[in-house]
Amino acid sequence: MTHATLHDQAAMNPADPLQDPQAGTPVGVLLVTHEAIGRALMEAAQHVMPRLPLKVDVVEIGECRDPARTLSATATAARALDAGAGILVLSDLYGATPCNVAHQLGSVGVRARCVSGLNLPMLLRVLNYADKPLDELAEVAASGGRGGIRVDKA
Repeated sequence: MTHATLHDQAAMNPADPLQDPQAGTPVGVLLVTHEAIGRALMEAAQHVMPRLPLKVDVVEIGECRDPARTLSATATAARALDAGAGILVLSDLYGATPCNVAHQLGSVGVRARCVSGLNLPMLLRVLNYADKPLDELAEVAASGGRGGIRVDKA
């Protein structure tokens, strides 16, 4: 398993005591993918958007020999990203090990939503809607991923 942190967090507004304490707090984004996929997508995203508006980290999972250790390392990465608004986990393939690990994060106390089918349009859409709360950002991710898929007209 490899682990790389890529982020450049935008300035946050100070919280107003009368508002929700999580309002204005950005969601952390964790890519949990097979080897080389997460880093490649982050490199492409940074090519398009050199200054990332959210904290983003990548956990790439190879052959899973120790599921407990893999979950622990992924949870550690997620907790490091969480500034209080939760974590959006983007996974490459539903039902595969990275996605299965992502779905277990709640069982170890990580507040996370997981969206599978990660593609570059999904990642860019998430980064362009950095001000959205976790639940809404999960829907933005899914919409961006679907919206980035087109079939040419033959």
